[in-house]
Parts: sequence; C-alpha cells; structure tokens
Amino acid sequence: METIIRPKKTFSWSDISELWQYRELMYFFTWRDLKVRYKQTAVGVAWALFQPFVTMIVFSIFFGNFAKMPSDGIPYPIFVYVGLLIWQFFSGALTETSNCLIANQSIITKVYFPRLILPISAVLTKLVDFFIASIILIGMMIYYGYTPNLLGLLILPILLFISFLASVGGGLFLAAVNVKYRDVRYILPFFIQILMFITPVIYPASIAGKYSWILALNPMTGVIKAAHAAILGNAPINWQLLGISFITTLILFVIGVIYFKKTERYFADII
Repeated sequence: METIIRPKKTFSWSDISELWQYRELMYFFTWRDLKVRYKQTAVGVAWALFQPFVTMIVFSIFFGNFAKMPSDGIPYPIFVYVGLLIWQFFSGALTETSNCLIANQSIITKVYFPRLILPISAVLTKLVDFFIASIILIGMMIYYGYTPNLLGLLILPILLFISFLASVGGGLFLAAVNVKYRDVRYILPFFIQILMFITPVIYPASIAGKYSWILALNPMTGVIKAAHAAILGNAPINWQLLGISFITTLILFVIGVIYFKKTERYFADII
C-alpha cells in the first residue's frame, strides 16, 4: 500500500490535530535547540540572564542618567527591564522563527513532519529564556519594593500569548520568504533594530503625545504598556490599546499562517 502525503493550501483543524500527534517531536526540537545553544559554554543558561541585564544597565546609564528619559514615575532600571523582557522574547523568537526552515533543511528534505512544528518550537525555546531572565525582574521588584497585584499576574499569560502569536505570525511569513530569498537574514536585524525604537521599550508611550496612535499600530506597544501597568502598577491598563495590539497581532498571525501553508509545498524543492 502506498501513502501519498500532500501539503494542504489552507490551515484546517486537521493541522491542529496533527500538531498534537507530533507533540513529542516538538518537545525534542525545543530541547535540542536549548542544548545546542548552551553546549560547551562556561556560563550555560546564565547567558539568558546576562543579555537583558547588561542591556538594562547600558540603557539606564545613557538614557536614564544622561538623557533623563522619563519613565512615568518608575525607577528607570526596572521600567526598561520590563520592556526588555517582553521585547527580547518577541525579537528573539521572530529571528529564530524566520531562520528555522533554513537551519533544518537537512531534515525537511528527508522526512515528513508538520512544518509548523519548527517555528513553534523556536518560539518555545525563547519562552524558556524569558522565564529564566524573569528571575532578575523578581529580584529588582523586591529591591524597589514593587508587588504585582492579582490582575497583574493574571494578565501576564495574555501578554505572553499575544507576543507568541505576533512572533509566530511574523516568523511564519518571513520563514517562507527566507526559503526563496535569503535576503531576509540581512534585512531582519536592521528591521528589528528600527522597530525597537518605535516601541515603548526605553521610553513611555505617552512621550509621543498626539502621535501615540502611530505607536498603537505596532502590536508590541499595547503589550509592553500593559506589562508596565500590570506588573509595576504605575497606571491602569489601557484595554483599548491592548485590544488594538491583539487585533493587529491576530491579522499578522492569519496572514503568516496562510502564506506559510500556500508555499509549504515548495520548501523541500527550493531550500
């Protein structure tokens, strides 16, 4: 008996059930990426703490002390660290996802499995880094005397879910494009660098004044602003801005999935 496997042009419920069937493979891909990243390193997983911590110190010195960047009445180091946690999860996941097909081309061309596993496992790897880096945030909150309320703890999974969808949606589109046009690896770092400066990571969204609506088009704006409000309690959560971020993220996710599924049939041929 001969079984012919053909990729479908659209995303359907069978794709979700298939992902569940291959959930162990997703786990092994995630675990493999974590081991490869920190293999033969003297510090190990502490690198997940080192990067956001050093970045926070540099930003605090130059933007907090020298440039006197406002932070909505919050000590600048903890203000910028909350934004960096969310942002580095998103940007790191987007980068890893966009390159996941190229990095696994030897597997893609030899054996069948749901290709969606690769971008999802890449994001899950960055989610592990996020939780490791959150240890420093807990220490900073104790040092500065901040205690998150119950709403802040409940909304954090929602913020991570929106960031997850944004990185997967954008990553799926870029990964599919990257298979055919390798320019993505050169364009994406520059794009992420520019995008960071139009995201309220190192400054509050209120600094934009009447042009703050432009920042709202960035899906990470509502997420980071809500993270500041929920975790640090400096202001009420702007549900309207968070809703705009969610809708924008959902549109990005749908576009990414549709484009990925339409081009999936060509991956093994041109990769």
